[in-house]
Amino acid sequence: MLRHRFEQAARTAAIAVSFIFLFAIVALAQDKPAQNLPAQDLRQNEPGRFDFYVLALSWSPSYCEAAQERAPNRVPDQQCGGRPFSFVVHGLWPQYEQGFPSFCQVPAPRLDRNIVGSMLDLMPSPRLIFHEWDRHGTCSGLSAHAYFETVRKARAVVKIPPDYLVLDKPIMVTPDDVAEAFVKVNPGLSRASLAVACDSKRLNEVRICLGKDFSFRDCAEVTRRACRRDRIAMPAVRGG
Repeated sequence: MLRHRFEQAARTAAIAVSFIFLFAIVALAQDKPAQNLPAQDLRQNEPGRFDFYVLALSWSPSYCEAAQERAPNRVPDQQCGGRPFSFVVHGLWPQYEQGFPSFCQVPAPRLDRNIVGSMLDLMPSPRLIFHEWDRHGTCSGLSAHAYFETVRKARAVVKIPPDYLVLDKPIMVTPDDVAEAFVKVNPGLSRASLAVACDSKRLNEVRICLGKDFSFRDCAEVTRRACRRDRIAMPAVRGG
């Protein structure tokens, strides 16, 4: 009988010690200093708090060719009509050193249609303009007018290689070909500041990293996601 009581008391004590240990671990975790957390976690989706921009320049002929393959009977987007678009602005994305914010204001502030109309020369798709404002522009900390003015300023910084302005026939290129062409005509731009993106067979876009002062800057996480295919197609510019 005494032995049974002793064993029962020992088990009770062991359980009590286990609970004390568990509570101690929880308390320590709750007391962990906030400054030890990743920076992007502290400011996740706070408008205006980011490290740099990514200017994404989409190769319009690839977008239109892929859209036609996916839905041959659908009315084409505005950018897929007769105008000879080459590289167009996909977006200007606030970025963290690791990761990026998105949809920082839900619902997003209303986007005036006059702003949409003013951007169609760079971003020839009203639907895209609305989407980019909702997802990325709201994270800039800027008004809609100021954000799209910033898009225009960022685009003005980057020169498109002359061979890609009016590409009158489809060509095969390597991702390195495209990257080097941009580096060659943009002083200060390096391979560490850009990434070429592709799908299974075509060039999709070129992503260029810019500081908030519009200077080219390195961006390791962006460049790590670059296209790894040996060769990719660049469809011809429509009307070229």
